[in-house]
Amino acid sequence: MALIECRFFAETLKLSTSMTVILPQQTTAQIGMDGQAGSGRHQTLYLLHGLSDDDSIWLRRTSIERYAAAYGIAVVMPQVHQSFYTDMKHGSRYWTFLSEELPALARSFFPLSDAREDNFVAGLSMGGYGAFKWALRKPEQFAAAASLSGALDIASFAGDPVHRERTGDLFHLIYGDGPITGTDNDLLWLLQQQGSRSGPKPALYQCCGTEDFLYDANIAFRDACQQTDYELEYHEGPGSHEWGYWDTNIQKVLAWLPIRKSSQG
Repeated sequence: MALIECRFFAETLKLSTSMTVILPQQTTAQIGMDGQAGSGRHQTLYLLHGLSDDDSIWLRRTSIERYAAAYGIAVVMPQVHQSFYTDMKHGSRYWTFLSEELPALARSFFPLSDAREDNFVAGLSMGGYGAFKWALRKPEQFAAAASLSGALDIASFAGDPVHRERTGDLFHLIYGDGPITGTDNDLLWLLQQQGSRSGPKPALYQCCGTEDFLYDANIAFRDACQQTDYELEYHEGPGSHEWGYWDTNIQKVLAWLPIRKSSQG
């Protein structure tokens, strides 16, 4: 695999930012690891970070580079700060950056496929929310999406006094004073709106530990999704909000993704 720390200017954000990128490389002489790479433009996983992290965190806390090498898939990990992947009321337009500018830039820099069937998105915690929001609002962009311990009921999360005390004015800066429920930032509402529409729907994968403080939010999303025709694979089991759980489960996500055989060598 090739590892690239990419720094660039984002027109949407009007500032310099970064993404960490893993690109497939066909290898036979590496000790302890075989690299796979298909021909043509690469299938791509956009992998999103959590609230306290940045674009380097998946690489630092898990073995994502080693796991992705076996599948011959590119991994793009963007930096969005504490934005909840949202066009902030008092801040920058991170949703527009994520869903429009980032893929176009990444494909201009690297040999990444723009075909829907070749693109996937996943994330943990805040990134799980971002992954499902991206897939639900832009279903034409992705074949599949995964949330690991996602903050999936954002209206309840933002309204919880415990979380508000921990995050200060963050939710006000992101969402303003208006309601979140019933807007494009509300995943439960998006499920209702998109679930009844015709057209392609990405397959969804959801997992959460039963000791995770976001477990109830995950149950709420699972139950809401079951009232739609989205294809959802749901997993729960012992686990809390920590990197051992995410390192284990990102391997399961990769095994679940519809990665074409030619990308696996």
